[in-house]
Amino acid sequence: MKSLALAAPLLLLAGCGLPATPPALSPVTQPAPPGSTVALSTATPPSAAPIAADAPVTILVSIDGFRPDYRMRGVTPNLDRLAANGVSAVMQPSFPSITFPNHWTLVTGKVPDHNGIVGNKMEDPRRPGETFTMATDDPFWWSQAEPIWVTAEKAGIRTATMFWPGANVGWGGTPSPHGHGQVDGATRPEDWQQFNQAVSPMQRVDAVIDWLRRPAATRPRFVTLYFDTVDTAGHGYGPSAPETTQAVATIDAQIGRLVDGLATLRQRANIVVVADHGMAATDTARTIAMDRVANPADYRLFDTGPFASLYPVPGHEAALETALLKSHPHMQCWRKGAIPPRFRYGTNPRIPPYFCLAETGWLILKTAPTDAIHGGAHGYDNRAPDMAALFIANGPAFVGGKTLARFDNTDVAPLLRDLIGLPAGTGLDGDDAPFRAVLRR
Repeated sequence: MKSLALAAPLLLLAGCGLPATPPALSPVTQPAPPGSTVALSTATPPSAAPIAADAPVTILVSIDGFRPDYRMRGVTPNLDRLAANGVSAVMQPSFPSITFPNHWTLVTGKVPDHNGIVGNKMEDPRRPGETFTMATDDPFWWSQAEPIWVTAEKAGIRTATMFWPGANVGWGGTPSPHGHGQVDGATRPEDWQQFNQAVSPMQRVDAVIDWLRRPAATRPRFVTLYFDTVDTAGHGYGPSAPETTQAVATIDAQIGRLVDGLATLRQRANIVVVADHGMAATDTARTIAMDRVANPADYRLFDTGPFASLYPVPGHEAALETALLKSHPHMQCWRKGAIPPRFRYGTNPRIPPYFCLAETGWLILKTAPTDAIHGGAHGYDNRAPDMAALFIANGPAFVGGKTLARFDNTDVAPLLRDLIGLPAGTGLDGDDAPFRAVLRR
């Protein structure tokens, strides 16, 4: 999620076909102490559609930075059981393979170039002097693609989000006279939480379970749940480190608590577990100093890390382009409009005029590093094996025990629409084709 802050924590952002009395999937850890559950409640919308008391809910779980091969480490019994009795695959993220663009793709069905969240930070020519960051909740930046919880709420389907990029953003409505990007009368999930890393994984699961304790009339039918622990460990220690393996085990235990909690409630659920991207190891020896590639007087460097983006200084375009387009053994650079079509990236006005992509495991920096670099990063070619993302689905909607061919994460939103009863979307970059053979219609 954090391009070059390799060891920094993530500070901003950020069902199963259960029998009547299913066996526990894993030993349940001790419940959180009283008062530790985090949940917000709001009034039932007048248009909320009536649902049966035993109707399955759909829970979308994101484990940030979870590579599919992390399951090969012997510490994921709960995820493994969901996969064995459900559907699993290696999923391809969208480009660039970073957190906010891919989380928005997962819930809109559009690649970043089309959904408007083209980076973890952005500029827009319509808002000179402003920069989008992972703390930005101004609807202007998010309005190029509608997320599934907004579509669901408009259809009278109650939703709840325990963290997800953009879930705190008001959709539609009118600008508030108070300013600061506030919107009156906007559509949001009926229940939502502003991301806070201090809320533990256990508390996040408890909040979801508490939402699902409600009577059918006020119970959400679509829920998101987000974990950042694996991504944070991967950045700080690297994908192969024991600390990352421990983070994987920690989140797997919370998946077990979620499934056990659903079983206790006798709540049927379709659980869709995804990751936004993978993780690659980095090292001081694999760095590219941009000031040695081009003259700093010719450009303003915007992004650094696995990829770099640059704005030319007016009148210096030719010099910058000549320097960037020379071959480099571990980096490729393109004019914005010449980025290879397979990346499906380069038409949105928020993408800077020049873009450079490092070879997997290499980092593009402003200058040569003065401190040792270690840990992990993502943002590389979305087809690179290290960037692959986890996908597992389990629940009454799925035929169990199936492994799917690799598919694009743009197909997840159409699948979610099927699960919660929304019509197929229009203008999406994906569809539900990968899942048609494994869905119980």
